[in-house]
Amino acid sequence: MTFGEQPAYLRVASDLRRKIANGSLPPRTRLPSQARIREEYGVSDTVALEARKVLMAEGLVEGRSGSGTYVRERPVPRRIARSGFRLTSGGSPFRQEQAVDGARGTWESRSEQVDAGAAVAARLGIGADERVMRTRYVFREAGEAMMLSTSWEPLAITGRTPVMLPEEGPLGGCGVVERMGAIDVVVDNVAEEVGARPGLAEELQALGGVPGHVVMVIQRTYYASGRAVETADVVIPADRYRISYHLPVR
Repeated sequence: MTFGEQPAYLRVASDLRRKIANGSLPPRTRLPSQARIREEYGVSDTVALEARKVLMAEGLVEGRSGSGTYVRERPVPRRIARSGFRLTSGGSPFRQEQAVDGARGTWESRSEQVDAGAAVAARLGIGADERVMRTRYVFREAGEAMMLSTSWEPLAITGRTPVMLPEEGPLGGCGVVERMGAIDVVVDNVAEEVGARPGLAEELQALGGVPGHVVMVIQRTYYASGRAVETADVVIPADRYRISYHLPVR
């Protein structure tokens, strides 16, 4: 078998990946053993092991204790719509985004007061020791965790107001724009940056992912007349979802 000039373990991983992609190694099929890989590709045990590690890190295969390594069932990516704020009754952004596809979701949340810290403070334009309301969310669709989010709101804005807790009170769950509007803070702009990285262990545990899986991270910040009033990190498993934007042309 002739390959290019890649390291041997990457060449083997590339050929096995091709077989997975074209169906020669369908889902739930056992990956060739280390000895079989060694013989078929003419490589050492170390190279065979490293090739298997590459495929595991990519989420293409999974190890089963006492049984071997198997090709994973690849989910068909589903869409998460991001389409800008629309003022509706009970206008939670999560509800709005799911409504695009007619889906129904639930979420859990927990809020606590903390110091902003350097990274969050830089995003909010406040001091690192200023207090913020941090809220952690787990969003579910049909009972399956689909998205995580952590938001931070400066207590200098919301403290001692009816909207201090994002998910409690008369406007609990209504989203940043409506809640801020209730205390005469007019949100007029939102910025989002999308990136990707390996998921943290606790994120993958919550999302049902495999170690090494990649997550997409949306870093979102709401502004009112140039002042940041909320910032959040939204974490989405990249193998199960795609982020779809539909924005107006002005």
